[in-house]
Amino acid sequence: MTRVRLTPGVIEDLERIVDHLRRHESDAAEVRAGEIISALDVLANNPLIGRPAGDDKRELVIGHGSRGYMALYCHLPLIDTALILAIRAQREGGYAQA
Repeated sequence: MTRVRLTPGVIEDLERIVDHLRRHESDAAEVRAGEIISALDVLANNPLIGRPAGDDKRELVIGHGSRGYMALYCHLPLIDTALILAIRAQREGGYAQA
């Protein structure tokens, strides 16, 4: 089973998402962040499920519409790890870092 690991920048991405949800949309912002993290578990069994994003990176689509997010990651087969590089809302123009 592939290990799923978050880079430090992903924590900042999740904090930014939760702050946005608190300001604009949701009383359950932390629950939504938990759902995003749980969705990453699919990579443990199928690390190549995301669409190719260039430079050996992939994107995992999480949810849809106004509740949709994208996780940028790379699969490192030599150590059997999916390294999550960044998370953003689907409506955002790009990743904050990665």
